[in-house]
Amino acid sequence: MENAEYEKLEGFFEWASKLGISDSPNNFHSLPPNSCLGNSLLLSYFPDAGGRGLGAARDLRKGELVLKVPKSALITRDSLFRDEFLSSAVNNHNPLSPTQILAVCLLFEMGKGKSSFWYPYLIHLPRCYDILATFSEFEKQALQVDDAIWTAEKAISKAEAEWKEVFLLMQQLQFRPQFLTLRAWIWACATISSRTLHVPWDEAGCLCPVGDLFNYAVPEEEPSSYETAESWMNGSFLQDDGPLSSGISRSNVFVEGYDAHMQRLTDGGFDEDNAAYCFYARKNYKKGEQVLLSYGTYTNLELLEFYGFCLDENSNDKVFIPLEASMYICNSWAVDSLYIHEDGKPSFALLSALRLWATPPNQRRSIGHLAYSGSQLSVENEIMVLKWISKSCQSILKSLATTVEEDNLVLSSISKLQNLNKCREVKKMIQCECEFEGEVSAFLEANNVQKVENVCSKTKRSIERWKLAVEWRLRYKTILIDCISYCAQIIISLSTQNA
Repeated sequence: MENAEYEKLEGFFEWASKLGISDSPNNFHSLPPNSCLGNSLLLSYFPDAGGRGLGAARDLRKGELVLKVPKSALITRDSLFRDEFLSSAVNNHNPLSPTQILAVCLLFEMGKGKSSFWYPYLIHLPRCYDILATFSEFEKQALQVDDAIWTAEKAISKAEAEWKEVFLLMQQLQFRPQFLTLRAWIWACATISSRTLHVPWDEAGCLCPVGDLFNYAVPEEEPSSYETAESWMNGSFLQDDGPLSSGISRSNVFVEGYDAHMQRLTDGGFDEDNAAYCFYARKNYKKGEQVLLSYGTYTNLELLEFYGFCLDENSNDKVFIPLEASMYICNSWAVDSLYIHEDGKPSFALLSALRLWATPPNQRRSIGHLAYSGSQLSVENEIMVLKWISKSCQSILKSLATTVEEDNLVLSSISKLQNLNKCREVKKMIQCECEFEGEVSAFLEANNVQKVENVCSKTKRSIERWKLAVEWRLRYKTILIDCISYCAQIIISLSTQNA
């Protein structure tokens, strides 16, 4: 962690300490003096794992309390509604969603500037985010995959629609012009989407000073054998029991039991008995290691939509391939359970559904129980299913504008662009690397780089979002390629056994 950045945050940590925020399990005064950190946690920089985050100040044991944030230090609608002018205006307006209300409250508080009680916290919030709602048309199209583009379009249109619904209210609250803009609204919504934690009394969640400095950890998954018939049946993945949930609500914090009695959490949650948000070590940490928090179970597209980042390794990532109508009709699996895992293996439900589909209709009733139990129905049936999956993956890859190899080259060019400050340097680089001129040139044109001298901060942010889009599509394609390889290996094995 750079000393300059830590010094910049010292005032914030002192303010947080006065509010009762502490990383001391025994509520001793932390070190350094007048800081909420120093006993269990330290602000550190992890360049390859999320950037700024919280590291272990000492060896930590799994389940140990590492940070406590009193309820009075949480920023919620209730705490901001202490301003009577704000609460009266919101309550007299047409009904809004909890998230809309919190976003309006956040912008109202930002407008107070230094006079806000929460100013020491607010000034350290990011000034920009990379969630899908911030994507330009070029960045959106760079995702290439129709489902991802549609998700981005939905996020963008949702943000604009919600902004229009609250615009009159913000005018009534006498917002300054810069806080009335769609850009400001998306910033507030992104702050809530990416930083709030779950609280039982407000669906929008809370902003948690210091507690929102934890970086994300993927929830621990069960061993690969978890995909059994029993686990899928008990998990309500059949349509008769309702659709499969895509994951925990984005405001929720993933929790797990620490002892046999499930008495307390090992990750984080609001503790009613202590009237505080309590964070626990989710595993044993050595001094200096980054202490992480799991926000919930997300695919990379969901992480990009709600938080503005992707993971190189995400065991919860998945790819959905187009299925024919007849494939849905002949089984009871929920649509969201029919996918390919991050490692390229088809899901239990996808294999089960396709095995039934590949069976003659007059035989499906008699062998349905075998398919739902996860059993192979025959060598011929299994090979037919795997070949169909492989062909579908190949078809998707061929339909996309670039290959994995080309995406890696584009990422290399993006990395070079990020290190350039003068537009003439950018143009010179493009001339030397003409094989990338298609997508790179399109980016330069979309951002009017040819017409200015210096690469501005707005363009640099666009480069970062473009990079995220390419990284996402690259991982998507890699899963498809891994699935093709997996299917080929199984087909060879089955053919050999059947020879």
